[in-house]
Amino acid sequence: MKTAIIFDCEFLCLEGSQRRFWCAAHDPDPVIAQIGAVKLGLEGEFPILDTYKSYVRPIDRFGKRYPLDPYFTNLTGITEEDIDAHGVALQDALSGVDSFSDGARFWSWGKDELNMLAISCYVAGIQPSIPARRFDNAVKLLVAAGMPIEDLAKTPSNKLADYYRIDHPPLRGHDGLDDALSISYALQHLMKIAKLQPEAFDRT
Repeated sequence: MKTAIIFDCEFLCLEGSQRRFWCAAHDPDPVIAQIGAVKLGLEGEFPILDTYKSYVRPIDRFGKRYPLDPYFTNLTGITEEDIDAHGVALQDALSGVDSFSDGARFWSWGKDELNMLAISCYVAGIQPSIPARRFDNAVKLLVAAGMPIEDLAKTPSNKLADYYRIDHPPLRGHDGLDDALSISYALQHLMKIAKLQPEAFDRT
């Protein structure tokens, strides 16, 4: 079955980091600490075929492990214990999500690949293992499905399923997998009601 990979990343921040573009003296580099991904079928009933979650040990420019700020933990639910028990090196996390994808294109709400690859790999001093051409912006798909631009601008990924009033299991905002599921439920719904054609994943 033809598939698309819907993914989301959680990356380090302090309170106000986004507003400051991570430029304050005390801001960490916005390297990733979690990747969540969903394998969405693009045929038949457009099933969710599989899911993936990986915790990543966030390291600074000198190879030392960043501590998690309490604000980040409160926002994402990611704890030091999660990283200690389940965290892997960035290279291993990228290899894992690439293997999970089976070569399908990756889609995120915006350009999460810039944090996952461009920034995180640069800080870690490693070569990005997944080329930029394999990523695209899921916002394009919602535009193709007719979502108003003004609604797109104010709807984060974790609110997308709710925007379309889709019944779904409880989701935690700012969890990589749950945010990817929110996007996936919306795309699945739009394909089922023929507002979004599967071909849009090829031509956008």
